[in-house]
Amino acid sequence: MKKILYFLTVFLCFSCSKDDKRNDNNPNLINPLVSLNLNLNLPEYNALLFAGNSIIINQQGIKGIVVYNVNNDFYTAFDLSDPNHTPNDCSRMTIAGIVAKCPCQTDENEYDIVTGKHRINPDLYPMQQYFAQRTGDNLRINN
Repeated sequence: MKKILYFLTVFLCFSCSKDDKRNDNNPNLINPLVSLNLNLNLPEYNALLFAGNSIIINQQGIKGIVVYNVNNDFYTAFDLSDPNHTPNDCSRMTIAGIVAKCPCQTDENEYDIVTGKHRINPDLYPMQQYFAQRTGDNLRINN
């Protein structure tokens, strides 16, 4: 089991790069400038020291950013704006565990915050991802 988890982690690390342009073709979202440095020693980011935890950073990205600790070496960061419709009053997603859910009543979009993919229909746009890298006790998030 540990070998499978290690292989999956290595695969995810090398399959995502800072230069990925996966969301450039999404007509619903802009690509806002994001450049954050989170000091994990600060109390507001303490949850990110433990695998399986996430935090939400408001006032960043389009509708905020969710940051998730996969295994203390690998982190993900995604915008909370539902990528499958233009930003509006209800398009900010909520987080429950590893699921981001759009509260709009016109859809039931749900996404995995580890992969960013739609949980039911993989043909829909994935969540807008930001580059996340941990160096020591600092986590850098940018695009």
